[in-house]
Amino acid sequence: MKLGIVITQTDPETVFNAMRLALYSLEQGDEVRIFLSGKGVEIDRIEDHIFNVKAEAQKVLDAGGEFLACGVCLKLRNSEGSEICPLSTLKDHYEIVRDSDRLVTV
Repeated sequence: MKLGIVITQTDPETVFNAMRLALYSLEQGDEVRIFLSGKGVEIDRIEDHIFNVKAEAQKVLDAGGEFLACGVCLKLRNSEGSEICPLSTLKDHYEIVRDSDRLVTV
């Protein structure tokens, strides 16, 4: 299965659970692509003493998941992106929506 996840927020528990789903899906042999949009491009800045979003996102990367981040949203935040939050385009967002067998938004 091709799972697409679109993240548009920074609530630590919600984003952490999206990362858990992504990791589990990868462990099942699925392909996972994650698009970060709006506040979602701040994923690598989420600090929480209970939900370690950055560590969970790194596990997703290490397991073969792919992250893409809205370039306009990054530029609005004066950011050039990061490994977890690489600069991408609306075309990438469209392709994730188009090509996914299942799409989850958080």
